[in-house]
Amino acid sequence: MPTISQKATAMPASPIRKLVPFAEAAKKRGTKIYHLNIGQPDIETPDTFLNAVKNADMKIVEYSHSAGNESYRRKLCGYYQEYNINVDQNDIIITCGGSEAIEIALLTCFNPGDEIIIPEPFYANYNGFSRAADVIVKPVASSIDTGFALPSIEDFEKQITPKTKGIMICNPGNPTGRLYTKEELEALSILVKKYDLFLLSDEVYREFCYDGMEYVSVMHLAGIENNVVLLDSISKRYSACGARIGAMVSKNKEIMAAAIKFAQARLSPPTYGQIGAEAALDTPKSYFTAVNKEYVSRRDYITEALNNIEGVYSPKPSGAFYCIARLPIDNADKFCQWLLESFNFNSETVMLAPATGFYSTPGAGFNEVRIAYVLKIEDLKAAMTCLEEGLKVYPGRTI
Repeated sequence: MPTISQKATAMPASPIRKLVPFAEAAKKRGTKIYHLNIGQPDIETPDTFLNAVKNADMKIVEYSHSAGNESYRRKLCGYYQEYNINVDQNDIIITCGGSEAIEIALLTCFNPGDEIIIPEPFYANYNGFSRAADVIVKPVASSIDTGFALPSIEDFEKQITPKTKGIMICNPGNPTGRLYTKEELEALSILVKKYDLFLLSDEVYREFCYDGMEYVSVMHLAGIENNVVLLDSISKRYSACGARIGAMVSKNKEIMAAAIKFAQARLSPPTYGQIGAEAALDTPKSYFTAVNKEYVSRRDYITEALNNIEGVYSPKPSGAFYCIARLPIDNADKFCQWLLESFNFNSETVMLAPATGFYSTPGAGFNEVRIAYVLKIEDLKAAMTCLEEGLKVYPGRTI
């Protein structure tokens, strides 16, 4: 039998989805599972999106332009303008979710063997797509003890070699919930200028910033306009994960002229998703006000509940809808599997994402998990009860 490729062998499994077989088996045994492992909100998708799709009057579902429908791109410019991001429709390529935006950006900006510096822990797919593009991830560590603040510029600079081509960040952050400050980003921009690096920024959670903290985009940073690539998605903004609509945005004409060739190779982004996304730009502000308020309540509950469990620590996130928790356990991968395979409390258990998959440094995050607080508080309470009871009897508990 022929062997599969080395690239396929090296491709990491998703820490978010790799435990699915164990969850499916638990459900077959009659165990109810609270899914805190994946950023799939239980918030309803706005009617603006759903009604546009329902009412679409088409006889043929045609290909769109490879860059996405021009009407959507033009309207999207108005959305960005609300955040003081000034672009035109030619600066935008609509992608099949934020994931494809990441993939196309890496393929456009990096050669095989080039290095990209990413603060860890980071969204697991950065690692997967970098592997697929033969780009080498050079992690720079952030710490749970500092609330995952952006590492110092000195720490970034220590990672720079002749092969370094760029830096990638997520702001607000997945998996940490960290929101970087203007001062942190301006310091980073100095480094980008000094070494003439690309700066890729995943900003899909900009709607979800808490406690009066300000969202600052890399597109606001002066003097590096041609270095910056913004990565975006509607998945979380409108709770429309299955629509698979994202965007790659840059004012660098050379980047966009090259990126469109990758977009042409996959033909076009989803037609119905674009129809819904364009209409969703008219979603009233009241929708986001209510959603933001709900996430603040969930965040406040989950962080208090976690920190009230003996031996658990979790810093309070300032954005997105994730947090990292440090647990008194020997191995996060084993613990998360054990919760599904060997534990239940009143026929219920909780599914978490081992944080090891959000690091590229071997051994890092071994006692941490990522929690997505995407369920209503009633379910979060039940999930935290399962976690607390599970920690009491887990064979690999460390304290």
